[in-house]
Amino acid sequence: MPVDVDAAERFVLANARLLDRHRLAVLLHGAPVAPVLDALRAYRNRDGGFGHALEPDVRAPESEPASTLHAFEVLAGVGAVDDPMADDAAAWIATIADPDGGVPFVLPTAAASPHAPWMVPSDGGSHLTFALSGALWEAGSSEPWLRRATDWCWAKLQRPDELSAYWVKFSLDFLDKVPDGARTSAAIEGLRPRLAADGSVPVPGGTEDERLTPLTLSERPGGRSRALFSDDQIEADLDRLERGQHADGGWTFDWLGWSPGQAVEWRGAVTLRALATLAAHGRIELP
Repeated sequence: MPVDVDAAERFVLANARLLDRHRLAVLLHGAPVAPVLDALRAYRNRDGGFGHALEPDVRAPESEPASTLHAFEVLAGVGAVDDPMADDAAAWIATIADPDGGVPFVLPTAAASPHAPWMVPSDGGSHLTFALSGALWEAGSSEPWLRRATDWCWAKLQRPDELSAYWVKFSLDFLDKVPDGARTSAAIEGLRPRLAADGSVPVPGGTEDERLTPLTLSERPGGRSRALFSDDQIEADLDRLERGQHADGGWTFDWLGWSPGQAVEWRGAVTLRALATLAAHGRIELP
């Protein structure tokens, strides 16, 4: 089923955040990156972290680990991981990390602001430690926290049977980026038993039939984590992604929608992600 790129762009222009509209302009039209960085700075706090609902499920103005991870994803998506904002964000992460390197899922300050029911503080380090460590490795960070966090991640990977859906996803993000090829191959293979026959992982406590699919677990062609998935599984997931475009031109998400603002912001971001994924896999052609 062909994707209507023009309809998707109209959906983003009509509904998405300014940040995501600028990101889409970079993707579809090769627009300058500077407006993306300017828009991203609006979510940045003086402490170097990011808040202000950059992660739509936690609406606190204060800096949050999930929002800061989202900032790294924005920088990586436009090829700007060397921006000074990345170094400042890495330094902020170090200030909230546990002594063993683990990073909490949500900070206590978020409780005072609107947030999704699952966005509550964790007991010890969370799966975001994997994702943030991977982001810092990708950015070439020299932040001392990264070494402690990397050791934390390797220790968690020694018990892959204890890792549920988002732990699997973010551990694969880490394993795709950490510079230790031989060790990563064994760790990736150790996660294979967590996958269903179609390459997906069910999300405990999620919505009915909520699952992380192969393209969510391994977003980039050529990544190490692709060893877990067959070509048929990836192609089937690309077909599913193409079919996911709605009549209004956008895509939507399968996790819980809990507020109108969260829903519209996620739909813009998810539509952008769908287009980027399809383009990276040659399903749509960009200028």
